[in-house]
Amino acid sequence: MTPRLNIFHAAPEGTKAMIAVGAAIEGSGLEHSLIELVKLRASQINGCAFCIHMHATDAVKQGESPMRIHLLDAWREAPVFTDRERAALAWTETLTRVADTHAPDAEYTALKSQFNDAEIGNLTLLIGAINLWNRVQVGLRAIPRVDAPARDAA
Repeated sequence: MTPRLNIFHAAPEGTKAMIAVGAAIEGSGLEHSLIELVKLRASQINGCAFCIHMHATDAVKQGESPMRIHLLDAWREAPVFTDRERAALAWTETLTRVADTHAPDAEYTALKSQFNDAEIGNLTLLIGAINLWNRVQVGLRAIPRVDAPARDAA
């Protein structure tokens, strides 16, 4: 895959604004572990290798369990996520797939049982922001910086 464009060079003011939105969300009081899970789950749905790599790496650096990262795609069946995380992940999926889901009342009701209004607002902004980053990085073919896989000795 060949990168198409570096968004940070092509649109520096826009990317600075997006980074500022991210900083505001990081300082909002939402748990950092929850923020990374949401970013990672939306990135999985959107197939953004660049963002999956970044947010899985960041989550591990912040103390997230590698097993929870492995189970994230199956969070509904995995017993390792809290009710609060489950509500946030359901909201992440519903907003990431909003054209299909139309953000049903049931998902919002579950969210309201775990989050206050300010947290819901910041979580919703977070989901919108990561979806924008995913679309930018997928569309412009950003390539994650990963080490080459080890080759089996034959």
